[in-house]
Amino acid sequence: MTLKECYAKIGGDYEDASARLMTDNIVAKFAIKFLDDTSYDTLIKSLDSGDYDEAFRAAHTIKGICQNLSFTALFNSVNPLTEELRVGAPSSQDLITKVTEDYERTISAIKEFQSAI
Repeated sequence: MTLKECYAKIGGDYEDASARLMTDNIVAKFAIKFLDDTSYDTLIKSLDSGDYDEAFRAAHTIKGICQNLSFTALFNSVNPLTEELRVGAPSSQDLITKVTEDYERTISAIKEFQSAI
């Protein structure tokens, strides 16, 4: 799998990431580094324990990373959750479910890309 194919699989904007980060090597480096980020685990644990301030911080971190790396689909799902957590508990489990689906698809594609290089 190429980096461009990985971005297509996750619903990302490869051209935007390449323009921002300048080379495929840098884009690939930071995409793979996303696998080490613990923000998603923190988000889920915080939601489960009702710590919405910590959940907000975790969601906001994911949102920022996704914006910088042009992980568009995950950004688009975590953004509304972040905004709801800004003022308290999320209004719908559907937001969390969508973030989880997009996160898992993103992680899976990056792992597939990583194993191909």
